[in-house]
Amino acid sequence: MAEVTSIQPADLRKIEHNLSAIHQKIQVVDEKVEVVGSSVSVVYDEVESLAREFHEFVDNQERANRLGQAETRLVRIRQELEQKYGHYDMVRRMATGILQADDLAIVRQETISTMTEEVMVSTPNYWLAPCLVALAAWINDQPGMAERALREGIRRNDEKTSLFFALVCRRADRKNACLKWTQRYLANQDEEKLDRKAIIIIDAFASGLLGADSEGMISRQMAEWLERLTEKPGFIEQQTKQWSDAINLKRKPVDLDSYTYLRKYTKTWPELQEVMEGACLHAELLAYFMAIFEQEPVNKALKEQLDEILTSLVTDFDEEEIPLRKEERFEQFVVDLKGDEKRAKQDMEVEQTAFEEEKDFTQLLTDASMKPESSNASVSTQKFAISLSKEWIYNAYQDIVAQNRMKIPHEIVLQVGEFSGTTLDGQDEKSLLTRFNQLIDAQIQAAIAGEVLTGFQKFCLAGGAAVALLGVLMLFGAYQVMGVIAIIAGIGMIVYYHSSKKQVEVNQQKIRIELEAKRKNDSKIIRAVLAEVVDFREEFARKDGESEQVLDFLEQLSPDQYIRRLSDSTRRIRV
Repeated sequence: MAEVTSIQPADLRKIEHNLSAIHQKIQVVDEKVEVVGSSVSVVYDEVESLAREFHEFVDNQERANRLGQAETRLVRIRQELEQKYGHYDMVRRMATGILQADDLAIVRQETISTMTEEVMVSTPNYWLAPCLVALAAWINDQPGMAERALREGIRRNDEKTSLFFALVCRRADRKNACLKWTQRYLANQDEEKLDRKAIIIIDAFASGLLGADSEGMISRQMAEWLERLTEKPGFIEQQTKQWSDAINLKRKPVDLDSYTYLRKYTKTWPELQEVMEGACLHAELLAYFMAIFEQEPVNKALKEQLDEILTSLVTDFDEEEIPLRKEERFEQFVVDLKGDEKRAKQDMEVEQTAFEEEKDFTQLLTDASMKPESSNASVSTQKFAISLSKEWIYNAYQDIVAQNRMKIPHEIVLQVGEFSGTTLDGQDEKSLLTRFNQLIDAQIQAAIAGEVLTGFQKFCLAGGAAVALLGVLMLFGAYQVMGVIAIIAGIGMIVYYHSSKKQVEVNQQKIRIELEAKRKNDSKIIRAVLAEVVDFREEFARKDGESEQVLDFLEQLSPDQYIRRLSDSTRRIRV
């Protein structure tokens, strides 16, 4: 009788342990792949935002550095001005000082003569020095010396000398002499080549200080200048550009930090920022004009007013100072604009006309109106110049308003992650969110479609069952050990199939959760962007509507009435 071999139960614990370890490693790898995929999506969403923030940081840092440079350069330039031209200040202060001392009769005439002669020696080639010598000689009744000094002053600077003595003679109530000096200045003037000294005559005229005879002459002269200028081809276009440039000097950066989402999620933001600055210009310009016209004339004595205009004449920087004054003004623009050198260059190009040695009469009016710091124009002159130029200002301003409105983006582009859309006024929330939800649904479907069993994993269910069945059959033959191994392998394949299936379901659920969270978060962002679009459109409309106030203000100006009000007289100017 044959011996029956007994089958010992196999120890499957090691195999089960290894299969479990393999499964865990596969699970860990799958989880890491999911994490990486999720991280890539997050990084993709944030790259554009980080890029914008980086560029903003770089721009802010560059501005901060340039601001520091400008402040340092301002100190250096002013020191250089003091070293090169500081001695002019002593001469300038002496001009009105001599006149006031003579009024009070508290300084000996010999002292005045000695001081002016010392100035003549210490400041060679400066036009004001011989004028002071002539003034002292006039006070001391020394006609010979006065005439010689006058000739030297005229040789050095005929125009400034003529203006100086026109004002001095008016101060002394010598109206005929004042008229002659004024005529001397105006006789050789070209309306297309006036220099900054012409503002002195306009200043005295607008303040009502030159008397009736000279006033009539000056008003006729201005009328002739304007008539000849308006006859030139392209005059209207030139005035529109000239005043547009000057008005845009009042344009300032505006604080739009409240539009947090628009700044971050709208590609159209630069255009929106630009048009809002243009809309805010209306209030800036109206405030500027009103600040000028609301100032009441100060009731001062004639001599005191003339002394102020004399001071303006003698303290107006001379031609040799212009290069340093230009540098000083540019660096001051950089400081005022917080380091924005590009904007400073643009503003400096416009203000450059205030430093030009020669300009036409209308440019002189523009500079007096809009750049009083550079042109040394008084408030009275600003009022007169604005009133006289109101038609050109009106046209240029309307052009600015129209151009700014043309720049308003018709559609505002949103970019929230992978979603891109456009809105007109922020009222199309429903349609945008529908499109956004469709995008998220598509992303969910695409992501879930990628989370499926592989061909091998699918095979493991049927293949594992077949291998296990084969193993069972082998138990009844001569290959019992192989049968046991086959059964174990088949069971392992079946287990692996179910484990993989479960993991796929877990991954799909994670995808749904993550993308639903993204749906919720980005939907809030889209709603916030649209809400800010509504606010922006409303704010722009409100600020843009303020342009009507500026136009109404300009329409009310009349140079005739204004000049009469300035001098408290009945005089009129016909231009």
